[in-house]
Amino acid sequence: MTEDQSNGNGYITEAPVERAVLAGVNLPEAWRGGMGGEADLDELARLADTAGAKVLGRIEQGRQRPSPATFLGKGKLEELTELVADTGATMVIFDNELSPAQGRNLEKTLEVKVLDRTELILDIFAGHARTRQAKLQVELAQLEYLLPRLTRLWSHLERQAGGIGTRGPGETQLETDRRLLGRRIARIRSQLKDIAQNRKVQTGRRDQVFTAALIGYTNAGKSTLMNALTDADILAKDQLFATLDATTRRVEIDERRRFLLTDTVGFIRRLPHHLVESFKATLQEVREADLLVHVVDSSSADPAHQIRAVDEVLESVAAGKRPTLMVFNKMDLADGDAVRDRFARDHPQAVFLSALDPAGITDLKNALVGRLMGDETIVTVAVPLDRLQLLSALHRTGSVLEQDFTPDSCVATVRVTDEERNRLLSRDGVREITDQP
Repeated sequence: MTEDQSNGNGYITEAPVERAVLAGVNLPEAWRGGMGGEADLDELARLADTAGAKVLGRIEQGRQRPSPATFLGKGKLEELTELVADTGATMVIFDNELSPAQGRNLEKTLEVKVLDRTELILDIFAGHARTRQAKLQVELAQLEYLLPRLTRLWSHLERQAGGIGTRGPGETQLETDRRLLGRRIARIRSQLKDIAQNRKVQTGRRDQVFTAALIGYTNAGKSTLMNALTDADILAKDQLFATLDATTRRVEIDERRRFLLTDTVGFIRRLPHHLVESFKATLQEVREADLLVHVVDSSSADPAHQIRAVDEVLESVAAGKRPTLMVFNKMDLADGDAVRDRFARDHPQAVFLSALDPAGITDLKNALVGRLMGDETIVTVAVPLDRLQLLSALHRTGSVLEQDFTPDSCVATVRVTDEERNRLLSRDGVREITDQP
């Protein structure tokens, strides 16, 4: 991925492309803090591509635990060193989280820049942040990740600061940087708290409105579905983390049936906890939604793996028990019969669709309306002939299923919510007929 840039003389030049080698260590699932599991270098390659790097090679190793000094074993590290030299790579990206010491030792041995999975994801988020809130959230995550790694980045400043104007109580430059970072982190947290409070005031006005939130693995097609349902014109690209900001739009089915739909940031396996913490203001939309619409990429190699990854993030933000509608997207790219056979039994109310197919969007709308109007019942009422205007709104929304006239009333069979039923029966002269077949 390259980017054209002007060199100031009217000539267009291409920005240099990072050349990357990928590395991953497969660890037992029970290894420290849930950081174990199989490396997924295919996904890491997509992340690298999103960040603008060209992947030239990859290397993988299975271990019971990482090497304390270099994460990889000695032999595999030598193999990685040769691969970097042979490919001319300018960086190595690990699909694991490295300690500051491991990153420092690897850079010294490999003589190229070394990033871990968290640093790569943080870089992608920084490049995609557009709103003030998203930028602050990404900066907070970056600073909290950077703080314990200052020694690696500023080792040349570990000596005592010296020279005119710098003599003082003996504080090192490294300690000064840590203190300044701490102040900046506190300031950002305060600003995000204010934004969250303002958002709470705004969402508080929605108390009487049904709300649904689109969630799912990154690039599952949430933004495409949002655009199809609401004409929101949100950026929808075949790229990881294309959308970071929560966007809410009103969906109107008819006069009576309307709800708010929110598109949220995509999730990913082992999403860095710094990001989960800093994006809590955005994820508040998820915690407060009446319904979660979990969008799954049916064409992925393992949809169940993505479902588990999303569920883990939901648990971490205390949103794991919300009512959920499963939506299996991209069925046009998947083996439809196999996907239905695999997931329909566990998710009998799931919707299987392609966001590009209008029929699928209609099915999803119907499913959402079904959840929205979940407390509807069918009742038969007798309405005096001089009060037929009470049925006008129900006629407009198609909720009058059948009606017949007697000399003094209209006997109508209607589909209404409990609230509408009680309101209708509170009108003078309206009564419910319970002896109908």
